[in-house]
Amino acid sequence: MLEITENQGIGKLSFPLPIYTLVALATAKGNNGEEFEIVAGLERHLVDELKRNSLDESDEELQKNTSDRKRFGEGSYEEWYSKNRTPFGLIHKKTGALVAIVWLGPKPLGRKSLRYLSEEELKKENEQKIDKWHTLVYRSYNPFRGKGLMKDFARFAMKIYSESEPDAHYWVGFNQENKASIALASSLGFTLSEEVSDRPAGWLAMTKTK
Repeated sequence: MLEITENQGIGKLSFPLPIYTLVALATAKGNNGEEFEIVAGLERHLVDELKRNSLDESDEELQKNTSDRKRFGEGSYEEWYSKNRTPFGLIHKKTGALVAIVWLGPKPLGRKSLRYLSEEELKKENEQKIDKWHTLVYRSYNPFRGKGLMKDFARFAMKIYSESEPDAHYWVGFNQENKASIALASSLGFTLSEEVSDRPAGWLAMTKTK
């Protein structure tokens, strides 16, 4: 659980921010008294840390359940950002470490993550039609994973993002074996959509329209 205190005087933000721009949105305190900062946007040093985390072979859970190695570790952050993605970071105040990341942005409902796309689909990745659907994606990193920080962080990020995109409908997609992500999405009010899930591929989609 996070006790979040919003910073004053920020005003309404328009997303996405210019790349490598960071806005400090709030401070937060965990159950054990650890202090964090919540930011919109990632500065270059945080992008470097995101890349390192994505290439970390010792993080078996991340490598198994996400496409981040291909997306950030081997791919271009600039290219990813050009798809109108808006990242939010949870930063450990004492060490400056990137604890977790949430990102949102327009993405057609049911469009699978990179690891599930065929070569032909990958070629068309930048031809996506923009509509009312926006994706929500979340990650936490060791040693902070499993400490109950993500629910409040993700909910806060969605609240801030929704102020810029009030008509957005949200969806999440993930490996059907990723029970923790499914439980988190459920706690945020998402429900399973069998219509756009791909059970044979082991991929599920959940939606939230309010």
